[in-house]
Amino acid sequence: MRSKPETIASVSVKEYCLSKKQIKGVVEASQFKWTFIWSFNKGSLLVQPPLGRALIEDALLRFLMKKDYALEVGNEYKFTISAKF
Repeated sequence: MRSKPETIASVSVKEYCLSKKQIKGVVEASQFKWTFIWSFNKGSLLVQPPLGRALIEDALLRFLMKKDYALEVGNEYKFTISAKF
């Protein structure tokens, strides 16, 4: 039986602004690296650069929606994506 493909993504929180209701950070998976802005009051996520964004965007959004109030600036977090990058 083949094991399911997966990739571990690392999230680093760089800024958490309650007045703007935003979290800014960096996410890395495989050889890719993106910056993101999560506006949790609006439920919007901006991921840059666009190269490879489709690979991470949905999984990162699910992670942030689940963990946003538990995230702290300067900490690193990991989550698993059910795909091989």
